[in-house]
Amino acid sequence: MELMQLRYFLEVASSQHVTKSSEKLHIAQPALTQAIHRLEDDLGVPLFEAKGRNIVLTEYGKHLQQSLNPIIERLDKIPEELRRMAKLDRETIRINVLAASALVTEAIVEYKKQHQVNFSVFQSNSDVSDIQVTTKMMYQIPKERRDFEFVIAEKIYLALPKSRFPEGKIALKSVENEEFIALLGSKQFRAICDKYCHHIGFKPKVIFESDNPTAVRNVIAAGMGIGFWPEFTWDKAENEHVALAEITDITCYRDILISCNPLRAGNENVKSFFEYLKKFFLERKNAAVKK
Repeated sequence: MELMQLRYFLEVASSQHVTKSSEKLHIAQPALTQAIHRLEDDLGVPLFEAKGRNIVLTEYGKHLQQSLNPIIERLDKIPEELRRMAKLDRETIRINVLAASALVTEAIVEYKKQHQVNFSVFQSNSDVSDIQVTTKMMYQIPKERRDFEFVIAEKIYLALPKSRFPEGKIALKSVENEEFIALLGSKQFRAICDKYCHHIGFKPKVIFESDNPTAVRNVIAAGMGIGFWPEFTWDKAENEHVALAEITDITCYRDILISCNPLRAGNENVKSFFEYLKKFFLERKNAAVKK
């Protein structure tokens, strides 16, 4: 059975008149008749029978008509569904956020105030995104990737209860026996901070872990321990109970890497938000440095 044959059959079944159907379908009547006969041969049953000068459906024809109608109706909807999917794909920016999630979310909110675009935000180790935000200890952009990647360095401080650590600077070595509040071990920021501690010569004693930076800050504020805190990508850490101290015995930085998928760089929405996100991060860093 061919799709065109089935469409011809449904038209004749609806009109029960070959001549009228051939005119509507813009094909010759003999060609339409032959197409119906071929379909009957393929199925091995008669679909129409003569009744006076007209034709009517046989029981086989009625069953085929009832079975085909929802199928053809569904098939006819597919092209428009695909067009809508393509339009949605063009207007949707897929962002894989593995670092600085709070700042990325804030950037999305601000961007959507002025742009009609959709966002799909997720966390994944795959490369299915249009834009990815991640973090590394030290990263050099390869020459061939300079148009698609942006790196911004972020200083890392120690967040400390003010009641116990009133000074604004502190040696990392001096807190090796302290209890640490940290992000979950699977987080990239946690891995970077653990490496700095290892470089100094100790493994931090983590007594509380969370995937939520706000929870980490609140536990530190409660006086339960200390923790690492990035300069501008997390929510503000300092309050009446918590202070940020500069680390003096080792330079603690991380690189925030914003990458654009080269295969999607030609999409105007993706390109525009990629540029916006770079500017947004730079402005936040500059604001933090000025304080």
